[in-house]
Amino acid sequence: MAPSADKKARTRADYPYILDYRTRWNDNDMYDHMNNSVYNFLFDSAANAYLMEYCGIHPPNSPYHPLVAHTSTNFYSSIAYPAVAEVGVRVAKLGNSSVTFELAVFEKGVEGVKAVCDFVHVFVERSTGRPSKTGMAPELRRGLEKLCNGHEQLTSKSKL
Repeated sequence: MAPSADKKARTRADYPYILDYRTRWNDNDMYDHMNNSVYNFLFDSAANAYLMEYCGIHPPNSPYHPLVAHTSTNFYSSIAYPAVAEVGVRVAKLGNSSVTFELAVFEKGVEGVKAVCDFVHVFVERSTGRPSKTGMAPELRRGLEKLCNGHEQLTSKSKL
């Protein structure tokens, strides 16, 4: 299967961390579905919620923080207000100072993925704005490893 076809077959079970997001009236655009810019808000918010909850990131005072280096989204179907979106998060690749998240939007109670995003964060030292020569902090790495394939399902304490 082509990579996009693989992603279109994603299910909630592929994502160890899932957050709920209640869509809002103003999330819809003139085409009566959630605007594509809102998906990016959801992906960014879900990744950062995980980093704060499980990886020791505490903005704005952490000694390191993530910078978005790349995003790419495939859209498969639409979602619209008043639906509840479920945003799944997993790690596709874990580097020395970067992580590639794969995030997905599902509609609560509906089968099939709505969109899948590749989202790259590079972790930089707050003092220099550059990646650390020693790589990411151990607490951060341990938290991200929980999102790699083969780990148990995590439950979120928060909602978007």
